[in-house]
Amino acid sequence: MDFQIRPAEPIEYEELGEITAQAYLQDDLLTFGESDWYLGELRDVAKRAAAAEVLVAVDHNGLLGGVTFVPSPGPMADLARPGEAEIRMLAVAHAARGRGAGEALVRACIDRARAAECKGIVLSTQSLMRTAHRIYERLGFTRAPERDWNPIPEHPEFTLLTYQLTL
Repeated sequence: MDFQIRPAEPIEYEELGEITAQAYLQDDLLTFGESDWYLGELRDVAKRAAAAEVLVAVDHNGLLGGVTFVPSPGPMADLARPGEAEIRMLAVAHAARGRGAGEALVRACIDRARAAECKGIVLSTQSLMRTAHRIYERLGFTRAPERDWNPIPEHPEFTLLTYQLTL
């Protein structure tokens, strides 16, 4: 592994926010493209870091990607129940894909959840995020369709899939 995983530093928040936003835009994951309300959330790393732990993958050239680790239910958790951690906003820059950064970021979240003595980890994903699904499944996550949900009630066709890992 020619990169490291570590907590994001405040000076990196803007760049990580842009990496995350561009990953979602380039993968066509935002219902309304550049005008999607969620783009602002993806770019607001400072907000995430105030309520959760933001991790980054970095190499000698800089940031490769990042993830938000939510150690327990709270303002950054969409699905976590008591005793569960949650993974949010996993993103790797297009130019950095295929090097294992996404998997390393998820493994770091699993390690943190174990250290916090969580009983499990949950995450939401879109059906189009097939590469991410392969990472989750390789690491032991399983689908939890009974926990699938829709964050945009006015668009009932938009359903987020839930994956979970029992620790």
